[in-house]
Amino acid sequence: MYRGREGQWAFMLHRLSGLAILAYLLLHVISISLFVFGEDPYMAVHNLYDFALFRIGLIFVSAAVVYHSFNGLRIIVMDFAGTGVAYQRQMWYGVLALSALTMLYVAYKVIPRIFFGGL
Repeated sequence: MYRGREGQWAFMLHRLSGLAILAYLLLHVISISLFVFGEDPYMAVHNLYDFALFRIGLIFVSAAVVYHSFNGLRIIVMDFAGTGVAYQRQMWYGVLALSALTMLYVAYKVIPRIFFGGL
């Protein structure tokens, strides 16, 4: 019986981050395609991206991309290294640590711009 330890959490977070990236890409393609309808609809949507909610969403999208890429590298190591599966738990904690450190840096760069403008 599967007990749902680190492997299950890694799998679930990998799928969720992939879906979040897909949703972001779809939103991006739709917003860029509004240029077909003229400059006004295009600029109306892109002016929404300056709101704080969208900038905070940028932090979460960055988190999804960072976790998904680091976990993907962990999966590659597990597939191609003979002893990779034996260390999958430790590698997952390493992925979480690297993701957290990277996201702290992204938040450090993005959060002041939410309150003081710019980007």
